[in-house]
Amino acid sequence: MRNYVVIIEECKNGGYSAYVPDLPGCVSVGETMQEIETNIKEAISLYIEELQTDKKPVPFPRSQAISLAV
Repeated sequence: MRNYVVIIEECKNGGYSAYVPDLPGCVSVGETMQEIETNIKEAISLYIEELQTDKKPVPFPRSQAISLAV
């Protein structure tokens, strides 16, 4: 099991979008935080499954995220 950084952003018109910096093109959307978490987990699983089917290497997690108070 690998732990990938997921960036979640609130959309201007409501809902959320999420992407995984270490998996280019792996994105998802959802109306609630619970939904976006479920959807991005599924997107990651499908992304990795497709890489494995195509016999391509699965990228290791390299990104890090921090939250800073300024």
